[in-house]
Amino acid sequence: MERVCFLLKVRPERLAEYRERHAAVWPDMLDALRATGWRNYSLFLRDDGLLVGYLETDDFALARSGMAATSVNARWQAEMAPYFEALDGRPDEDMRPLTEVFHLD
Repeated sequence: MERVCFLLKVRPERLAEYRERHAAVWPDMLDALRATGWRNYSLFLRDDGLLVGYLETDDFALARSGMAATSVNARWQAEMAPYFEALDGRPDEDMRPLTEVFHLD
């Protein structure tokens, strides 16, 4: 199992909207995440817009490609992109995993 952590930056003026959107994630988006191997997935948002994501999966590359192949993900990413600062692509394409340096079981 892989543990994956990543950072993104939400625009400060869009924080409230971003929180609202994630309080009601589309059911078909949730189903797609589960079906493509995303488990124990959490997002943490700091008041300055720093977003920390964490998930567990058997194969992150496979989980990402599986989501990229779904139509619901394309719709979700298109709607989420305006919430973020400094993207080089879609939000899911800018998820660059951090290197784990410590883990306590």
